[in-house]
Amino acid sequence: MQGVSGGFADAAIDGVAAFRAAMSAMARPGRIERVAGATPPAPVSVAAGVLLLTLCDADTPLHLAGSADAEAVRAWIAFHTGAPLVPRGEAAFALGSWEALLPLENYRQGEPEYPDRSATLIVELDRLEARGATLEGPGIETQAWLDLPDPAAFRRNHALFPRGLDFFFTCGDRLAALPRSTRVL
Repeated sequence: MQGVSGGFADAAIDGVAAFRAAMSAMARPGRIERVAGATPPAPVSVAAGVLLLTLCDADTPLHLAGSADAEAVRAWIAFHTGAPLVPRGEAAFALGSWEALLPLENYRQGEPEYPDRSATLIVELDRLEARGATLEGPGIETQAWLDLPDPAAFRRNHALFPRGLDFFFTCGDRLAALPRSTRVL
């Protein structure tokens, strides 16, 4: 059956390891983590698949953008997570390339009373390296670096804090995160 294979072999153990890696990346912006355990259909990377298996369930509205919105990917998500697929303005999570996810203003940015009601974007990149834009803020001792697709967009996002979007970046089996609290210099 299409969409059935490619999930965690041992959901309890693989899920805990994946959740730890995702939270470690979010707590330490710029730090790149390696993950394993998922084999999603193309074009979704291992790291993005691991994030979907870890962070999404039947109560998690998900938006697929660009080439990520493929029949095989939809079937895989339906079988492994049950996450409902929604338009970008209703999503808790969104997956796609940087270009496909734009414009950022179309995602939930949180509300003054409830800044946590915002989206987290999983951005598939061709490369993921700890160089480029300088990062400062919570979880960073002095400075960190991350090659970002559009540093100015992340500076605008930070200006909305405590509202704004959170980001995971994925490439192959690697992931990094950029919470809205991080300053991009």
